[in-house]
Amino acid sequence: MNIIQFEDKPLAHYSYVIISNNEMAIVDPSRDAKPYYELAEKHNAKIKAIFETHPHADFVSSHFQIHKETEAKIYVSKLVGANYPHQAFDDGDTLKMGAITFSAINSPGHSPDSITIIANDIDNNYAMFSGDTLFIGDVGRPDLREKAGNMKAKREELAKSMYHTIHNKFNHLPDTTKVYPAHGAGSLCGKNMSTDPSSTLGRERNENWAFKDLTEDQFVNHILKDQPFIPAYFGFNVAINKEGADNFETTFCDVPFNFGITEFRNYDSLIIDVRKASYFKYNHLKGSINIIAETEDDKVETWLGSIVEPNEAFHLVINSINDRKTILSRIAKIGYEKQIKSIITLGSNKFETFKSLDLENFKKYPNQYTIIDIRNTSEVDEGKVFESAIPIPLNQLRVSKNKIPTDKPIVVHCAGGYRSAAGSSIISNLINNVTVYDLSDDVNEFN
Repeated sequence: MNIIQFEDKPLAHYSYVIISNNEMAIVDPSRDAKPYYELAEKHNAKIKAIFETHPHADFVSSHFQIHKETEAKIYVSKLVGANYPHQAFDDGDTLKMGAITFSAINSPGHSPDSITIIANDIDNNYAMFSGDTLFIGDVGRPDLREKAGNMKAKREELAKSMYHTIHNKFNHLPDTTKVYPAHGAGSLCGKNMSTDPSSTLGRERNENWAFKDLTEDQFVNHILKDQPFIPAYFGFNVAINKEGADNFETTFCDVPFNFGITEFRNYDSLIIDVRKASYFKYNHLKGSINIIAETEDDKVETWLGSIVEPNEAFHLVINSINDRKTILSRIAKIGYEKQIKSIITLGSNKFETFKSLDLENFKKYPNQYTIIDIRNTSEVDEGKVFESAIPIPLNQLRVSKNKIPTDKPIVVHCAGGYRSAAGSSIISNLINNVTVYDLSDDVNEFN
């Protein structure tokens, strides 16, 4: 069985291609269809099927675009109520492609409409594409569908469904079954995922907490405890994926571009600046929020979709014309490309600067500063970096002005320096007449 795994590192998302006898199936494709087309050309394969394990919350899928451009059928559970052309694929349904037989297992838990795709070849090898149901070392969170999707369900109900899915739905599969999830460590679709990209069902039965001998109540209590925050864009993406997204590249080809500007008048609009922190601090437009998108390790997709609301318009500041396509592509992965009012590069004029923290003074006199800890609640619960710090998670900062004292200079910190660039820029926009500092990666001197 020829299985190729693709990784979208910033979103910790895995998608898959399965090839047999010059025919190809794709599982949970990311927004950009090009890599799958390139692989089809390389193998001289015809794309026959696209499997969607569920309507994804954390990224926009290209399933509808691929269908339109290749005439491949989309296979998804009837419970999704999908508004794009599709073939229902639920318990008992099968599809033969080359030497492989695909079958569906309804596996509610992460969502009420989740399916797991089973692939079985003529040599009796098994693979399961488990979507957000079974991860390596964990299972999908059950708290994302209370307010989104065709089928809404309370987290407690879905947690119970996950218990029965894990303990009953996969029992007929051998231990040698390869497990291919839709996400790995770093995704907000679970809380304790492994960095391993795949596993076997036998290993998960032995090592994954969800397969342990727990009562339903014990299982539910464990899975609901300490789940990560839910970014604002998650429900928005579920709705897009239920409808089918527009073509990946044509959606942002008409975004206005302003090159090397020396003045800016639209200060009543939201401005997102994705340049590195040092560039931002040296020169930026007044009111900008610095959400860094310098490398793949920078999770601009997650934090843009956590700080900016769906359908909230914004101007986008990039460093260079060479970055335009890359940044637009990353923003399109969460469906926010239509919210961009214009793309901007800065010219030689100086706009605003950000003051640097006197680190030695801060070390000597920390009580002379208001310290804001913008880490997630679960991180703060594991221990504070500064006992006097006021915890306000980054995704809540824009609506937390009344929680921030203004009688001292403000120092903002996160865990390693990336998020504090965004946090300090947000607070500096909220608070007048008080200096705001970014502790940045100097926080590592205090950990």
